[in-house]
Amino acid sequence: MVFSSETFLFLFLPLFLALYYLTPFRFRSALILAGSYLFYGWWRFDFLALLILTTIWTYGIGHLVAAHPGTRPARVWCGVGVAGCLAVLGVFKYLNFFIDSFAALFGTTAAGLDIHWRLILPIGVSFYVFHCISYLVDVYRKDARPPRSFFDFAAFIALFPQLVSGPILRFKDLAHQFEHRTHSPQLFADGMARFAVGLGKKVLIADSIAPLADLAFATPDPSAPLAWAGAVAYMLQLYFDFSGYSDMAMGLGLMMGFRFRENFDTPYISASITEFWRRWHISLSVWLRDYLYIPLGGNRISGRRTYVNLLTVMVLGGLWHGANWTFVLWGIWHGGWLAAERGLGWAMRPRTAGRVAATLIVVLVGWVVFRAATVPQALGFYAGLLGLNGLALAPELAVQITRESLAVLVLGITVAAAEPLLIRAVKERYYVPSGPAGTLAVSDTLVPALATAVIFALSVMRLAEQSFSPFLYFQF
Repeated sequence: MVFSSETFLFLFLPLFLALYYLTPFRFRSALILAGSYLFYGWWRFDFLALLILTTIWTYGIGHLVAAHPGTRPARVWCGVGVAGCLAVLGVFKYLNFFIDSFAALFGTTAAGLDIHWRLILPIGVSFYVFHCISYLVDVYRKDARPPRSFFDFAAFIALFPQLVSGPILRFKDLAHQFEHRTHSPQLFADGMARFAVGLGKKVLIADSIAPLADLAFATPDPSAPLAWAGAVAYMLQLYFDFSGYSDMAMGLGLMMGFRFRENFDTPYISASITEFWRRWHISLSVWLRDYLYIPLGGNRISGRRTYVNLLTVMVLGGLWHGANWTFVLWGIWHGGWLAAERGLGWAMRPRTAGRVAATLIVVLVGWVVFRAATVPQALGFYAGLLGLNGLALAPELAVQITRESLAVLVLGITVAAAEPLLIRAVKERYYVPSGPAGTLAVSDTLVPALATAVIFALSVMRLAEQSFSPFLYFQF
């Protein structure tokens, strides 16, 4: 089940919310858990067992860690718990990759080694395993304490708004919200508005640009016009798809009284790769910083080790996205730029239009290898960007590029460029700091309420005429 489906929008979500508000607060964690398991099991019920077993493992180990605070047994139990979680990730996400890489060393394939099976990647495993690891480490560091209720912890791990594509949450940030949450018509309306905006990003922009990106990356050795159009299209598709999912997740959270941290902050206005990673997939950036970069020594050690740490963390971040050498190269690309900016002080230089444009080019080049299925395909695409595959668009490809795709491409560029101004204008006009933890009073006036209603209606109409389109980050 996905957020952008009629089943979720008109069956699961209304029924769940109705039951949620009819249920006394002390039983709501159990209801969230049941609803989240149904949501996840809708895809494949057998993989629900893996989620449940990982949850039980983490909960039990967390109590053993907490029972020996600050001692060697706590460190040992934390290591055992993290190792178990990493084993889940390693087997289901990377075993196929390791087998294929091992076979390639001998010039053959997995089938050539008489291995004819493939493991299916469980949806969301990268996210819920990271949730479990951060919980265990936080308990060991005494930044979090095990909850009294197993249902609270299990509901946190399985919380369906963020279960399959994030954002990456930490129990210590939500523990108090499971004990007490604020519910109000205003927060619910704000959640609906945020959800509608995210749905519009996904359905109206990302899905409409997707055919152009798919055409470019499916064409062997694309010419310069197609390569550039496809690269820009994918750059926008990925942003509006993933940020749209995050908006929808945060909107659903608000409807249930939860407040999640922002996961995107207009990343395509960044003036450096360092700034880009403060704005893109913020929950992953913070997780990698707190649980990998800082434990490795961060920037507290010698300059050379700092650069090695940056590169190591980004390579591991690339592998987190997928078991493919393309993701390793993507991590090296970003890690190399982060190290260069730190060493040369580029990230501290004044913001200029030229630096923003240069950063966008660096990001776009990285997205090519991120999107490509293989390294040779990425190299062929780079040749197209450089004009080495020709400067003319073949007629048989030109007829496949629709006016709608080009129009939405322009719309996507416009929205991405104007998004900072739109966000600032909305906050200045509708933000109410005196509300419960601050609210966006979008339902208090007619214009924003009508705008979100129109976005939702257009999105539903678009859903009715298109085929199934899962979120891009489901594959990670």
